[in-house]
Formats: sequence, C-alpha cells, structure tokens
Amino acid sequence: MNVSIIGAGGWGTALALMLSANKHNVTLWAREQSTVLTMLQTRTNPHYLPGITIPDDIHITHKPEDILLAELVVIAVPTQFIRAAFRTYDFRVHDKIVVSVCKGVERGTLLRVSEVLRDVANVDMKRFADLTGPSHAEEVARALPTTVVAASLDEGVAKIVQKTFSRPTFRVYYSSDLIGAELGGAVKNVMAIAAGIVDGLGMGDNTKAALITRGLAEITRLGVAMGADARTFSGLSGLGDLIVTCSSRHSRNRGVGEKIGRGITLAEIIGGTHQVAEGISSTESVRELARKHGVEMPIVEKVFQVLFEQKPAQLAMHELMTREHKPENW
Repeated sequence: MNVSIIGAGGWGTALALMLSANKHNVTLWAREQSTVLTMLQTRTNPHYLPGITIPDDIHITHKPEDILLAELVVIAVPTQFIRAAFRTYDFRVHDKIVVSVCKGVERGTLLRVSEVLRDVANVDMKRFADLTGPSHAEEVARALPTTVVAASLDEGVAKIVQKTFSRPTFRVYYSSDLIGAELGGAVKNVMAIAAGIVDGLGMGDNTKAALITRGLAEITRLGVAMGADARTFSGLSGLGDLIVTCSSRHSRNRGVGEKIGRGITLAEIIGGTHQVAEGISSTESVRELARKHGVEMPIVEKVFQVLFEQKPAQLAMHELMTREHKPENW
C-alpha cells in the first residue's frame, strides 16, 4: 500500500521502519523543514530514535501535498496538536483509511482522538482505526516482539490495518471497541505519572502493584460509563498498555512522575525536554470526563492535585491510603 505517516517523532518513525520492512511505500511527514533535512542527511532521527538507521526507501518530507496519494494515513501527532496541525496544513484525509496511534483526550473539548479527527478533518468513522497497546517506539524500532490491537467500528477496516502492520515481531489483534481502546490508551498515561511518583518517592513493588490494579479499576469504571466494553480493559489496550507504561524506563509519563516525586516542579520538567508526555494534558481532561460522567477516580484526582495544585506527593499518597474503606469491586 501507499502509506503516509503524519508526525516524525519516535513512534511515527518506528512505524515507518516497520511498514517499510513490510514492503509498503512509506512517506514520513515532519512539520519542521530542519527536521526533514537532518533526517535526510543522517538517515536517523537523533532526537527520538538515536542510533536507528532509516532506510533510503522511506520518503521524508515536510510538504503536506506529498501524502495525498496515500491509501492509508497514520496520525502520529501528540493529541493536543492534532487540531492545529489539520487547520494549518491541507492533509485531506477524509477519503482514506485513517489510523491513529495517538493516546490522549483533547483539553477543553474532552474529545477522543477519533472525535477530534471527525470534527477537524471530516474523517469517516467507518474508515478509522485506533492502533494501540504496549508498544514503546524504542523497542518496535529494534524489532523486539510487540503485540497491539487495531480497534475500529468496521471490522473490515480493522482487518486491513491488522494485515498492513503485522510482522513476525509485531502481532496485531483486532477489536470493535473503539471507545475502550482510545480511553485505555489515554487514561493509562495519567496512571503512569502516578506510578512514576511512586518511584520518585522511593516506594516499593507493593505500592506499584496496588497503583496499577486500582488504576485499572478507575479506567474501567470511566470506560463503561462512556459506553466501552469492560472486557477491553483486561486486554492489550488496557492492562497491557498500563503495565508497560507504569513500569518501563522508556515511558515519558512515568519519567515525569518520577521527577515530580523527587521534588522537581512541573514547569522545570516541561522546560527541560523536547518530548511530549501526553499524560500531563490528559490528567486535566480525564478529571473533567470523570466529573461529567459521575465516575469517581481518586488516583486521577490526586495526580491532578499534585501536578496543578502543588499538593505534596507524599500527602497525596497518604490521602489515597486513608480514604473511606470500600469493597474491592465497586
């Protein structure tokens, strides 16, 4: 297939490598011309995937018209920048299969990525899929075994995505639960910040295991309230992605939380990196979604208070541990 990828960060670049290895014709679009020039000159992406060679047959460009011949377009732009990107550039993807690999909820509108793309780019939801699961770009680029799920309202589209992306080192399942897949990918980033705070405070494996387990319960409660299938959250887009993001050294969101736990301010963290931790913005959005749907999410609430209300992380943990006693399944 002719495949274009909008967004040349680590994940977009890793998917370009994989799709090229599958013999697709791949175009990788980057917003900055300077980024394109660096990648063309070095055939690497030094900011996001240092040491990984980009094959010569991947076309790297900053011209939006270069993606027009694609049959399938991958959106690999941070969630909070999708709307601005489509308003700025004439991507024209409404007649193509569109695959999102973004994980977030838009600030202000509280829209999932599929809803943002429908709103700003007139994407047909029957031609849309979300590709998600435990899949750090650093490992996919090195062809380490990875398993994900393609979720779409149209099973035929999900199977096309499955066939397009599948490799011996990249196994793709399919699902019809688009809401669950998108929410699992978004909310787990908030939980990963909480997991990083646990690490930064020097707490142990017991604490981390409890955080992951109760975090999954919160994700499931919100998902079900929004129309998702509870079973989805036991799968790759829920539990799988939650485990890897809360545990991995590659996780930007976990890394943010760890620095917070060590006493570094959010402003200092944001100012010291060129990479985007989606969980920061999603913390605000998920908190508002929970309130909108009447869902109690105490971990999300405490992460919000630590990030944006300067609540000491140790105090937030104490408050979580001393909340009103409840049954496990509520």
